[in-house]
Amino acid sequence: MNPAAGIGLRGPHLAEIARERPATAFLEIHAENYLSPTPATEAIERLRADYPFSVHAVGLSLGSAAGIDDAHLGRVADLVKRLQPAYVSDHLSWSVTGGRYFNDLLPLPYTEEALAVVVGNVQHLQDRLGRQVSIENPSCYLGFTHSTMSEPEFLSEVAHRSGCGLLGEGEASFLETLAAGRTLEEAAVSALAADAVFDLSPTFARLLHLRVFVAVQ
Repeated sequence: MNPAAGIGLRGPHLAEIARERPATAFLEIHAENYLSPTPATEAIERLRADYPFSVHAVGLSLGSAAGIDDAHLGRVADLVKRLQPAYVSDHLSWSVTGGRYFNDLLPLPYTEEALAVVVGNVQHLQDRLGRQVSIENPSCYLGFTHSTMSEPEFLSEVAHRSGCGLLGEGEASFLETLAAGRTLEEAAVSALAADAVFDLSPTFARLLHLRVFVAVQ
């Protein structure tokens, strides 16, 4: 697989991207920002003529024991059908319980029970979309004492059992390393090597999220 760098497309930059048409391998959008007909949705559909897209969802709640909300999944599926993106992804997390939505990507224990839930939800998502999706490692600020496997082991099992791809998040690895009591230097190395943390074959490695911070004097 030949590496290629895309950029995250955010609302404030839509007009500039449409006007300047910068060179980039693809544009990534958050699915939940474009599920309804709006001028912004129309703008990205026009951009689709010139760029491949990556659709990154944040609200499918793949770790929810109650399963994926079918209404929300239907809206995401409609967006994916319209844009035909190069990549589709979401997080290894949960955010819905009992019909209540939390504005966060909450962690889950790494157990066989949780693994079965995630694998079932990922398979349901891929069946509905008719394509492979990639799952992103979460930002975990705590660990569960009853976890029976490490995060890399858990993600590896999710990928092997569901056939999904994996998306490495450098910032998440940075935060988890700090939460484990390691130094800033160790956390920085972990972030830069986020795609290597999983020790997985290229069969599953699909995407890597990197953030660029600019110091303003």
